[in-house]
Parts: sequence; structure tokens; C-alpha cells
Amino acid sequence: MAYYKDIREYLEVLDKNGKLRRIHRLINKDTELSPLVRLQFVGLPEEQRTAFMFDNITDVKGKRYSGSVVLGALGGSEQIYALGMMCRPEEIQEKRAQAERNPITPKLVEYGPVHEEVHMGDKLLEHGGLEEFPIPIFTPGYDPGPAFTAPAWVTKDPDSGIRNVGNYRVLIKSPTKTGIDFCRPTRGVAIHWNKAREKGQPLPAAIVIGGPPSIGYCSVVDFPIDVDEFTMAGALAGAPLEVVKCKTVDLEVPAHAEIVIEGLINTSVLENEGPFGESIGYMSLTQPRPYFTVTCITHRRNPVLLGFISQFQPSESSKIKMLGNAASVYKHLRYVAGFEKVQKVAFSETSDSIYFMVIQVKGTTTEEVWKILEATQKYRVDSKIIVAVNDDIDPNNFASIIWALSTRFQPHRDARIMTRPCLGLTDVSLADMETMEKAREEYEPVLPTQSYLLMDATVKWPLPPVSLPKKEFMDRAAEIWKEEGLPELRLSEPYHGRNLGYWHPEDVQKAQWALKGEYRKTGELQATQTIPGGPHYPLPSDFIKK
Repeated sequence: MAYYKDIREYLEVLDKNGKLRRIHRLINKDTELSPLVRLQFVGLPEEQRTAFMFDNITDVKGKRYSGSVVLGALGGSEQIYALGMMCRPEEIQEKRAQAERNPITPKLVEYGPVHEEVHMGDKLLEHGGLEEFPIPIFTPGYDPGPAFTAPAWVTKDPDSGIRNVGNYRVLIKSPTKTGIDFCRPTRGVAIHWNKAREKGQPLPAAIVIGGPPSIGYCSVVDFPIDVDEFTMAGALAGAPLEVVKCKTVDLEVPAHAEIVIEGLINTSVLENEGPFGESIGYMSLTQPRPYFTVTCITHRRNPVLLGFISQFQPSESSKIKMLGNAASVYKHLRYVAGFEKVQKVAFSETSDSIYFMVIQVKGTTTEEVWKILEATQKYRVDSKIIVAVNDDIDPNNFASIIWALSTRFQPHRDARIMTRPCLGLTDVSLADMETMEKAREEYEPVLPTQSYLLMDATVKWPLPPVSLPKKEFMDRAAEIWKEEGLPELRLSEPYHGRNLGYWHPEDVQKAQWALKGEYRKTGELQATQTIPGGPHYPLPSDFIKK
């Protein structure tokens, strides 16, 4: 089956799979729309989450809108994400890794549906400019206005011409003006903006809303600066992404996008932007940022306005970032750095899918583990905590990770802390808010120090077996469970015992006796294995009996 041509084809697939809720009642985009979708992230298990499509929309002033708004369609859950990737959930990481190794160049076409309606020149405001669209307020009560949360900003390097496609928030300032927040200077658009500023020129840009899901899956990932995300989107789709020329800027955009907003990012001055509900889980504060002036708006008839439900985790954006970032690190470690013993990579959603990472390895020495951890830190400079675990630990199961840290890790021996000046000011733990605000206002601020904690929670030497029944007994129990019609199981690792290398032949024999009903033989054996009574180890000198 060919990949989805546009977001509309994909929504039909979600609908057929029971993963799309169509809301036809009148919904206020400023006060009701985002909170309604938010409820499923705080009140439903992940498997019950769906995309939401709203087609009867108003605002706080009573204005009615054409078109529709869709949230949760790309990352409402892992199952939804897998539908967008056209694979099973367990195949996501490897499919993304292989796609990143085999980019496909976009295909330029003469015309696309995104040019069904064009507003430019003296007709730029004929339908209200940006106010034509039902752009939601995502954190009502705190946000200063509506925002695009699933934009793909398209820019080109002023020197090399290399394209960058990145997801950076768009706060609406007027019918023809928006803000943009790079978050940190290492982002592609920030590098392009600085080069344009040095040349004394504005930076041409285009904001893409909607299009094939693969665009959204690539725009949120921090690829190396020389990677064109449209080639990654094509690789995920298995075919070239069709693009068309913009009308007023020298850029190409997806032919089957829903909305494209063309314009220029000012490089001569900054103006205040924000606040905004950030994916780290706190409101970002007002800060000086570049602004974008609209020169042209093109869109399909009755466009589908795609948004990400973001802000506090778990959210759609945390799920998309988690799966995308994990696949990117996995590809780098296994196929670029050559660490073939890396099995999986996972991020905690509650760390904004950035700050807490777990790497699953198999058959490594301690020296190899540290090489992997250090290579990971150099590749992901914004991940604060990186943990290595063995292949019997599920890197997506926090309870499993805590068990590994509790039983296979000693802080004085198995942890290392590294520091460097921070690369961005999103992390509210860097310094107090007054210091952070001052740093944002200064042209060349003294940046706070950020640190990294690397932890080796792998097995260092042979250990006794995991204290669970052997696999054959758990598998037989699962058969009985199913035969009895009991609730569907979702087994987490470890779900069965495993010999970790330190198990005496005598103990093997005793377990075999027990399975034959001959446990008394163990009693008889142990009756011959005696030592004098009393404690056989001294109490510590600082022990106080209470």
C-alpha cells in the first residue's frame, strides 16, 4: 500500500481503525477545544486515546469558521503513531533508523492542492489573513493568544542552500504577523537566522500546516544540521515527497499540505514573545524573539488545521518526540557509531522526551557501556540523565528501570557527572527565574551551567537468577489465563526468571527435586550443612537499636 498522500487520507485510516472521534457540536476554539482533548491524556489509559476532529467551531467573540481542527492525529498514542508510520508499534524504531539511512529527495511538481486558494498582495487580507483559520488557544487562562503547535517551518541556509524543516511554535500576533521561538541556538532555523542577520537580510520562511504524517514525524526531531527533513519524510513514506514552489519566497513546500504561510523572519530587531505553555511542563515567560511577517497564504478549500496537543506531559508532542528522538539516537549509536550491542533506546515522556534517556544493551563490558554513554551524551547534548541497562530491562518501563538502578548500580562507582554552559534557557532548573529572564534579555549573556548524569545500571558480575518462575511455567500460566477468559495481559519485562550466572549446581538440583515433589531431599541435605549459632557477620558500629 502506498503511503498517505495527505492528512485527509490518513484521517480516513484512523477512522476505520476506531482512532478518530468526530465532534460535531459547536466548540469554542479559545476555551473548550484544547481542554477537551487534554482530558484523555489525564483521564484515559493510552490505548483508549484517539485523534479528535472538530468541524463546528466558534471563538470567544462568536465568530464561526469553515474547515476543521484536528488534534492527537500523529501521536495521541503509540498505536496512532504506528498507523501514521504504516508499521507495527514494535517496528517503529528500526523503521525510522533504516529510513534515516536511506533519504529520498523530494519531487518538484507544477501544482498541488495547497494552492487551491491563494491570498497575496492586495488580496492578502481578503479572508482575514491568519484570522481566517480556527487557530486554538492551547493553555487558556495563561496563553496570550492562539498558536500553531504543529507547524513545520521551512528555511534554507543562506550560504549552502541546505533546507531545514523544524517544529517551532507560532504565537499569532496579528492577521499578518507571528512570533517564532528557536528554543536554542543549535536549531537549524536559528543557524539560518544568524547567517541571514550577518548578511543584513531577513530570512525567507514558510510555515507548513498539515500534509502527509511523515512531515510531522520528521520536523520534531533534531537531525544533524546538514540533513534535509523532507528527504527523511520521503524515506519514511518510501517515495519522494511532492513539493511545489512558494509564491513569494524562494522555497519549496509540500504540494499536499493543508495550509502554507509564506513570509520573512526579521533579523534586525527582536520583540517580546510569549508566554506560552511549554512541553517541559511549565509556562515559558515573555522573552525577546524574532518575528515573522506574512507575505502570502495558500491553502486547500476547507482546510484541516492540524495541531499537536502539547504542554504538560504526557501529551501528543511528548509521544511524537519520544519515539522520534529514540529512533534517531538508536540509529546513530548502532549504525553510525558502530555500537551493535545497543538493542533499544527510550526516553521518558515525563522528561519532555528529552532529559531522561535509557539505553538497552546486550553482552557489553563495563568499558563498552561507558563508551556508549559518552557517545550518547555527545550526540544528545540536551539529555540530562542517561542510563544504561541490560536487555532483561524494559527501557520503557519505569518500574523496571528503578529496579535496575536499585540492584545493579552504586552511585560512587557507576555514575559520572559532566558539565558545560547551557545551550538553551527552557529548563527551569538551570537558575532562578530572575536570572533566567536577565539572560534572555542580554545580547551575549553569561549562560548558566548545565550538567549531565551518566549511569551504568547494567550487571557488573554474575548474579543469582531473577526471582520469578522460569519462562516455561509463566508461558503455561498465560495459556491457562487465556483459556479462562481472564482480562487481556500486557506482560512487562522481566516477566519470568532468568539465570544471571551465579547459581550453584546444588541449587539447580534442589529446584528439580521440588518439581518432582521431592522437596524433603533438600531438607535432609540442609540438615547436614550446619554452622555454629549466632550472627555470622558483625553489626556496623553506627547501628543504633531502636
